[in-house]
Amino acid sequence: MDPKDIFRNSDSKLQVTDVTLRDGHQSIMATRMRTNHIKEIIGMLDKVGFAALEVWGGATFDVMTRYLNEDPWERIKDLKKVAPKTPFMMLLRGQNLVGYRNYPDDVVKEFIRYSAKSGIDIFRVFDALNDHRNFESSFDAIKEAGKHVQGTICYSVTEQQMGGPVFNLDYFIEKAKTIEKMGADSLCIKDMAALLSPYDAYELVSALKDAVSIPIELHAHYTSGMGQMTQLKAIEAGIDIVDTDLAPLSLRTAHPPLEPLIVTLDKTERSTGFNLNRIIDASDKLETILQEHYSDFMAPSKFSTIDTSVLTHQVPGGMTSNLLSQLAEADALDKLPDVLKELPKTRKDLGYPPLVTPSSQIIGIQAVQNVLFGRYEMVSQQIKDYVFGLYGQPPLPMNKRVVKKVLKGYERGETPTREKPADILEPELAKAKEDIIDISSDEGDVLIYALYPVTGLQFLRWKHGIDDPPKKESYSTEKQEEPNTKDVNKPAVGPGANSRSYKVYVGEKEFDIIVESSNTTGPRIRSFRDPNQGGRPLQPPPAMSSTEVTKSGLSAPEGGYLITAPMPGLVIRYEVKIGDKVKKGDTLVVIEAMKMQNMLPASADGIILELPRNSGDRVAKGDALVVVGPSK
Repeated sequence: MDPKDIFRNSDSKLQVTDVTLRDGHQSIMATRMRTNHIKEIIGMLDKVGFAALEVWGGATFDVMTRYLNEDPWERIKDLKKVAPKTPFMMLLRGQNLVGYRNYPDDVVKEFIRYSAKSGIDIFRVFDALNDHRNFESSFDAIKEAGKHVQGTICYSVTEQQMGGPVFNLDYFIEKAKTIEKMGADSLCIKDMAALLSPYDAYELVSALKDAVSIPIELHAHYTSGMGQMTQLKAIEAGIDIVDTDLAPLSLRTAHPPLEPLIVTLDKTERSTGFNLNRIIDASDKLETILQEHYSDFMAPSKFSTIDTSVLTHQVPGGMTSNLLSQLAEADALDKLPDVLKELPKTRKDLGYPPLVTPSSQIIGIQAVQNVLFGRYEMVSQQIKDYVFGLYGQPPLPMNKRVVKKVLKGYERGETPTREKPADILEPELAKAKEDIIDISSDEGDVLIYALYPVTGLQFLRWKHGIDDPPKKESYSTEKQEEPNTKDVNKPAVGPGANSRSYKVYVGEKEFDIIVESSNTTGPRIRSFRDPNQGGRPLQPPPAMSSTEVTKSGLSAPEGGYLITAPMPGLVIRYEVKIGDKVKKGDTLVVIEAMKMQNMLPASADGIILELPRNSGDRVAKGDALVVVGPSK
C-alpha cells in the first residue's frame, strides 16, 4: 500500500486509530505495560480493521530503558511479527524525537531511518511550540524512508474557549496549511489536555476541511470530561479519523473508548463497520492482564473519573503529577498551590507555549524552581536553551527581563537567536558511536545512547551484562502480596468532588496523593496513601533518605563551603576536577531533576577539594556534591 493511502478523505465510513498500546497506558499507568503483555493483545487488534495501531514513541522509549529494562527496538520488531497486517504508528516529537531536547539532524535522520526499518509505518510528528521549522528534517527523513507523514497541530488555549490573541481559528488554519505545503500525508489535531470543547471542535474541523485537502485525524484526551462529546461533534463536522482506546485503558486522562462509539455510529453513514463482540473480547483480555499484573496502578478510591479543574487552570494531568513528584521529593508538597498560581505566569513569561512534552516539563520545572528558590534564581539548561531559541520560536514574544536574566553568561550568547534550531546544533552521531565502541556497535544501541547519554548508557550496561540490573522487584509490574486489611482500606479522609488523584514516586516508594481544589485557598493536599500499606493515611512523605556521603558527616572545611543538591536528582557530570581553582558563578556540577539539567555554580571563589559523587549517582535533597576549600 502506498503510504499516502493509509488514511483517506471520507464523508462516510469513519476510520479509527487504536492508541491503547501506547498513549492509553502512558496516560493511565505511566507507560509501564510490558512487551509480553502487549503481545497478548495486539494480535486480536490486528484482526479488527483499524486504520492504524499506535504502539510506540512518546514516553515508551525513555520508560523502557530507564525503568523496565527492555529494549524499545526489540519491542517494535516483536510486535510486527504478531500483528503484520495493520500499519504501525509512532508519536515523534519532531526535532526532539523521543527525548527532551532538540537533536541535530544526523541523529534525527538516523533515528527515523532505523525506526522505519524496524517496523514503523506512520510517523505522527508534532512540535511542542508548533514551530514548523522543527518538522523539516523529520518530514524529509520519513519521505526518504517511504513512510507516511502525519503532521500535527498541538491544540491549546489561553482562555476557556478557542480564540484570544494566540490560539484562535486563524492560527490553527495557518498551521494546517503550512503542514500540508510541507508534504504531510495527513493532519492531526492533538488535544493533549482535553481543552477542545465540542462546538469549538465542530468549528475547527469544518474550517480545516475547507482549508486543506489531506485527511484529518482527531487525537482527543478525556481528562476534562469533554472527550466523547468533542469526538462526536468532530465526526459530524467530517473528521476522517479518530483515536480511541479499549475500555480498560480509556477515559480518565486517556481517550474516549471505542466500544460505545461503535454502537453510537451503527447504521449511520459514519459507521466504523467493526465487530463489537471482537472488540469486547480484546477488552476483556486486556482487563484480565491489567488486573493480574498492574493493579497497583489503579487510581485510589475517588468518585470522579474526570478532572474539571483542568478547564480552569489548563494544566494537563500528567504535568501536575510530575510537579507533585518533584515537590514530594523536595519535601515541599505544601507549595503546590503556589506552583499552580506560578505556572500561568511562567508560561506567559516564556511566550505561551502549548503545554506538551517537552515544553510542559520545561515550564513546569521552572515554575517549581521559581517558587522554591525565587523567580528565575535557578534555571535549568533546558530553560536557557529554550529562551535562546534551541527549541524554536514560541507563539508570542518572551518577557525581555526574563530573557536577560536567564541568558546571562549563557555559552551560546545572551541574545536569542531566530535561526532554525537544527542549523545551530553540531552533529552528534559519530561521537555517540565512539563513546560506546567498547560496549556495542549495534545501530539501535548507538541511538539509545545518543538520545539518553546517562540513563541510556546505564541500560546498555545492563543489556550487555556489564552491570547487574536492579532487583526485579524494583521495576517489576507483578502484583505484590497485600496485607489483610479488612477495615483500613477505607481512607480516613475521603476525596471531594473536585479532587484529583495522582501516583507520586519518592525514590522507589509509591504514594497515592489526593489534591482537592478550593475556590478560596487553591488546591490543597487531602490525604496520602501507600498502596502497599492497605490505603492507611500517611503523613506527607519525607525527602529521600540521606546517602552514605551525607551519613559520613562530610562538612565544609574552615573558610570553605559545600555545594549540596537543592533537590533530588541524578548527577550528570562534574565540570571541574579536584585541585581546580574556581571563581564565584563557575558551574561545578550538573544534576538532572525530572529530566531537566540544572547547573550548580560556585557560591564563592575557592579550590575544589572533594567530588564525592560519580556520574549517574542518584542524590537526595541536601546531599553533598562538591567540597570547596578557601582560595589561597
